Amino acid sequence: MAGTKTNEAPGTRAVLRHHRMSAYKARQVLDLIRGQDVDRAEEILRSTPREAARVVAKVLGSAVSNARNNDLLDPEELYVSACFADEGTTLKRWRPRARGRATRIRKRTCHITVIVSRLPDDRLERRRAHEADRSAALRSRRVAASRRAEEAVPAGASSAEVPGVPEETQEATDQLAEGGEEEETTEDPEAAEAGEVAVHDAGAGDHVQSTEESD
Repeated sequence: MAGTKTNEAPGTRAVLRHHRMSAYKARQVLDLIRGQDVDRAEEILRSTPREAARVVAKVLGSAVSNARNNDLLDPEELYVSACFADEGTTLKRWRPRARGRATRIRKRTCHITVIVSRLPDDRLERRRAHEADRSAALRSRRVAASRRAEEAVPAGASSAEVPGVPEETQEATDQLAEGGEEEETTEDPEAAEAGEVAVHDAGAGDHVQSTEESD
């Protein structure tokens, strides 16, 4: 029994007909995105320096919009299940040559079709697990960087003087340092008065002693 034909593949499709481009040029770009996630396919098309990449990107965006609006599918769960280019009408033109002869010019056209479908469940699970691991690794690197920055700041010095420390870490470290200085300089009013009296008595004693020595 024959399998499913390419043009009968299930999914949401978008078709561009009679585009003034040869099917050969369009197929070279379509081969790059076949089987890729929609995000990855868009990234590939943006970085491909071909005119066909711009056209295929528009067809892919139309297919994703059809899947979102007509079939109520999440665009982040889609991938390019099938894409192909068929030959369209060929326009015949003539070019004059030497000795009264003429040469035929063929202006090719093509029909570009892009089909998107929802990713399988196992592939979605692997993708979500990969994204979770990547976010956890990024978070751990940020925490480690902030800790190294805090350790690099010497005691009693402003973090702005230490190179390589992020601005957020510098501000947080400066706030902590200012708070610690305020707590150290805070004193009890009664203790302060007692200290002033003790200093005054000590000064008076020194004055009396110096007077006796002068006598």
